[in-house]
Amino acid sequence: MISFSNVYKRYPNGFEALKNIVFTIKQGEMVFITGNSGAGKSTLLKLIGAIERPTTGSIIVNDQNVSKLKNSAIPFLRRNLGMVFQGQKILFDRSVFDNVVLPLQICGFEHQSAAGRVRAALDKVGLLGKEKALPITLSGGEQQRLCIARAVVNRPSILIADEPTTYLDPSYTKDIMNMFKSFHQVGVTVLITTPAAELLESPQYRILSLSHGELVT
Repeated sequence: MISFSNVYKRYPNGFEALKNIVFTIKQGEMVFITGNSGAGKSTLLKLIGAIERPTTGSIIVNDQNVSKLKNSAIPFLRRNLGMVFQGQKILFDRSVFDNVVLPLQICGFEHQSAAGRVRAALDKVGLLGKEKALPITLSGGEQQRLCIARAVVNRPSILIADEPTTYLDPSYTKDIMNMFKSFHQVGVTVLITTPAAELLESPQYRILSLSHGELVT
């Protein structure tokens, strides 16, 4: 579960990125967060992952108050989060396999167990045959699939993605969205930001719209 209660985020320069945000997302929901550039979408996701902290208000993620979480506890929070952010942060000097295994190495997984999880994640995103390839040899859509595999290799209960189809052609966009829907279908809570509500073909999914830092729906 994710719950925002009267959340404000103001940066040191005085810019108010989010204003009085209130919503609750139930476990297993799939939610799209829409809004123009600068609406506060990326900030909202960063607050969920404790990459940013709110100025005021309460944020509950998996029964933990992220607003008051000690820095030492943040890695444990993120073990249950899969995060796909713009910029990707792919390690281009390492293979596809080595990119995906990194979160498991950080968590101290034994090699054989980690390798099994990596191959399962690559299989889910259609990259199992490219585990030895370098990321530079992948297409843009495949690089995004690599980022998704790395996000889900920990088998998180919550998956958040910040405009994951930006700069992708329509066929890749559809494939990536179908991938997120498949994770939702097995019980993962999924939050995706997108600038364009018209991209959303499935009206059964909930939509939260931001405008100038305020939640309008």
